[in-house]
Amino acid sequence: MDTVKGASSDGGLLSRPVDWWRNGRTFLTEVRNELKRVTWPSRKEVYATTLVVILVAVFFAVYLAGVDWVLSHIVNWIFRQMGAA
Repeated sequence: MDTVKGASSDGGLLSRPVDWWRNGRTFLTEVRNELKRVTWPSRKEVYATTLVVILVAVFFAVYLAGVDWVLSHIVNWIFRQMGAA
């Protein structure tokens, strides 16, 4: 007897929507359980770490701008000494 592939109820095409729904629901339940175990930072901790990130970013921006300025002046001086500028 020939059967159509995927048409049976033992894991075939017809059972896939039910499996998808069941797997999705299991996944969301596990996500919710994991999120309950997360140690969330306090507002004070978030503020402090955000401030540190901003200050470090500003420091490196100023530092790299200074390095760029110094190096560009050195390169321009070299070009002037070689008669290129």
